[in-house]
Amino acid sequence: MAERICVAQIGAAHGTRGEVRLKSFTADPMAVKDYGTLESEDGTATFRIEALRPAKSHLVKSHLVAQLAGIRDRTTAEGLANLRLFVPRERLPATDSDEFYHADLIGLAVVTTDGHALGTVVAIHDFGAGDILEVRQQGRRDTVMLPFTAATVPVVDVAGGRIVINPPDGVFKE
Repeated sequence: MAERICVAQIGAAHGTRGEVRLKSFTADPMAVKDYGTLESEDGTATFRIEALRPAKSHLVKSHLVAQLAGIRDRTTAEGLANLRLFVPRERLPATDSDEFYHADLIGLAVVTTDGHALGTVVAIHDFGAGDILEVRQQGRRDTVMLPFTAATVPVVDVAGGRIVINPPDGVFKE
């Protein structure tokens, strides 16, 4: 299991006073401020959210606007663009038996319902219409994208190190 979990990503600067656009990866987007100090992926920088609000734009509703402690000008805020923010796993709530963090899926083996090994989960994506699993096929460099739905992914066994899938015909190459 991952020791740190990515809970947000900084986007572009917002305005001239150091605010940034923030994409939250938490179930409740506003909860990202409740997890305390956030760390950069390499652990060399820390950030504390002083203020957080939903963006007012009618064009982009998928992000928040955050004021980070110590960031008070646009130039500094621009330098943070695309920075992913992490927290130690122990700060996050425990998951129910049918829940898991996306980070826990990365690296799991992917097998069919009849036990045939297909590959490994390399990423989870959310392009706006639901989660997508990215699977690297066994013995290949290319990947396959699968909808992360109960029909396609009937079993997620984090403890067992695998997910069971029912892929659409023709998705995986032999």
